[in-house]
Amino acid sequence: MTTSNDQPLDHITPREKAEILAQALPYIRKFHGKTLVIKYGGNAMTDPALQQDFAEDVVLLKLVGMNPIVVHGGGPQIDEALTRVGKKGTFIQGMRVTDDETMEVVEWVLAGQVQQDIVGLINAAGGKAVGLTGRDGGLIRAQKMKLMDKDDPAVEHDVGSVGEITAIDPSVVKALQDDQFIPVISPIGFGEHNESYNINADLVASKLATVLKAEKLLMLSNIPGVLDKQGKLLTNLTAREVDELFADGTISGGMLPKIAGALDAAKSGVNAVHIIDGRVPHAMLLEILSDQAYGTMIRSH
Repeated sequence: MTTSNDQPLDHITPREKAEILAQALPYIRKFHGKTLVIKYGGNAMTDPALQQDFAEDVVLLKLVGMNPIVVHGGGPQIDEALTRVGKKGTFIQGMRVTDDETMEVVEWVLAGQVQQDIVGLINAAGGKAVGLTGRDGGLIRAQKMKLMDKDDPAVEHDVGSVGEITAIDPSVVKALQDDQFIPVISPIGFGEHNESYNINADLVASKLATVLKAEKLLMLSNIPGVLDKQGKLLTNLTAREVDELFADGTISGGMLPKIAGALDAAKSGVNAVHIIDGRVPHAMLLEILSDQAYGTMIRSH
């Protein structure tokens, strides 16, 4: 274990080390046997040292008796692959326009490359990860998303194979969990004619956490958490307080979809949703197993 500037922790006395470990005990007891859905994205996903930290955190949480489930995105990796095949990604209202060719690229990048990289990292760290897409075990049923124009609700944009979730059947995830596996899920759903849909990973994570009645939904991202208008981190919010921050414009732009999903989960029975700074080494362990806040926690009430 090293600190963020890669100095070994030799300067910590054995007594301090013991106290740090002991501080985790009430949290380990409290969350033992509970399900944690983790949305993995941002720098935590692209920086090799942070990837390693993430994999170690997931394995440790599993070994102390929690049930982590990883849902990943892959925007930058998809952009890179599209460039390689000579396509330029276009977006309408923040949604990637996904024609048939783009959908093929999305599938091989998410389900092939990104998912298998994460599975490999977790396995190398001592876990037993299994990669899934929404097709496996009929996990994520979807339909074509209707995207209405934000200024003129009479106008509908066609963004191609972008889906919204119609149903989640978590039985395959439960079966894997019970067998000590760590599911790693790519946000691809399937429609009634067996067609594939690209689904926003934040939405998949939020919906999965709701269906599984998860104890926590953890969203790793490239932001410290929810900030107030002065730029100060808000560490502890209720669902109602988040609604107020939407209303007065404190939460806007790219934060909207992330928090909207988080808020839905908090209102639908997930006890706590954490928006965590994935640029902090081992941020997930620190957030779950210590008193210290490394992001924003949104409580259901």
